[in-house]
Amino acid sequence: MTQLSESLAPASWPSHTLPTEPVGSLPRPARLQRAVLDAEVGLAPQSELEAEQAFAVRDTLQRMEETGSPVLSDGEQRRQSFASYPLGTEEVDEGPVFAVFADGHHRVIPSLTEGPFGFRAWAADDVRVARQLTSLPLKQAVISPSMLSLMVPAGGLGDYTRSEFLDDVVSGCAEDIRRCFSAGASRVSIDFTEGRLALRRDVRAPWAGPDALGGFIDLINRVLDQLTPEQRSAVGVHTCPGNDNDSAHSADVDYAELIPELFQIEAGYFLVQSASEHDPDRVARLIGKQLRVLSAEATAPRVLIGVTNPTSPKLETAEEVRDHLVRAARFIPTELLGSTDDCGFSPYLIDEKPRHGSPDFARDVAFAKIAARVRGTQLAAEELSGVAAGVPGGALVNGATR
Repeated sequence: MTQLSESLAPASWPSHTLPTEPVGSLPRPARLQRAVLDAEVGLAPQSELEAEQAFAVRDTLQRMEETGSPVLSDGEQRRQSFASYPLGTEEVDEGPVFAVFADGHHRVIPSLTEGPFGFRAWAADDVRVARQLTSLPLKQAVISPSMLSLMVPAGGLGDYTRSEFLDDVVSGCAEDIRRCFSAGASRVSIDFTEGRLALRRDVRAPWAGPDALGGFIDLINRVLDQLTPEQRSAVGVHTCPGNDNDSAHSADVDYAELIPELFQIEAGYFLVQSASEHDPDRVARLIGKQLRVLSAEATAPRVLIGVTNPTSPKLETAEEVRDHLVRAARFIPTELLGSTDDCGFSPYLIDEKPRHGSPDFARDVAFAKIAARVRGTQLAAEELSGVAAGVPGGALVNGATR
């Protein structure tokens, strides 16, 4: 059986504060983006690209540690896309449109041209590099089986049936997670941005539609079924309306349609975008309602709500983060509450960040937002513990964390 890293304590959330952790990606330095493009067209050697990647990873870990974050991430600096890192280049072509964003640009789905499918690279490769550079707990985001499922049409690829393809996807995704834990990750989260998008009917994205969501959830649960209970408790599922070029793809889809379905996923915890919603309190109310339903039947999961908006250069203050969490605690039990960022700050490597002005400025803003999230979460924990204890500034009571 795959052994977990010594830093992993999946059922032991911090007892002294509300938990907080990043979603995953961070803007890549402009010079790294240039190195990738230069290497692709033969203007720079592979060694130069690898040097830029190594610098970006070291810089990311150092700057995130300086924010006070209790959990670090390499920010996916060595990936070109959250959706394509497992894929080789020889069997993959451009497929149909994945999403059309609010600003009008779109992204496509990588398309498998021949079978069988297999991972050519692993998220654990990134964990292994980062593990050598820090002793603090690491968090790693991984691709969802539902995203990979879009790479092959319903009819399969010749003799390679879609059923066989999905079996290979599920096995690969489960192995991806196990390898992350073996490489030293303390937590792993599954990117599920396509969950909210699936509820949209959009002829430009032919895969989308409410009927897709149930199949997506089934695939994720099939992956989770291949993990040990200890591993599963340390796996989160992240949902958001997307973030690419400072634009979202499904912010107009009502969360009321998604959240009851989302919690059918048998994950250890969830990360839910909130700060960039028109009414964040409504998100907390919807989550709290669903947690009450789950609590009546079984143990409810912890939910980390987004308290910073990666699509906007406007900085949240620590006090604003505190107030967001304190308001959310009116609906979500404190022992099930935590914080995160709304979305990955830059899921695709080549990301111009037009609202920020440049990738480098967006990178500075991202670390400032993380610092505000960490400090604001501490302030919220202090205020909520005082309320629970009945005295200002009182110590955290046992019920404040799970």
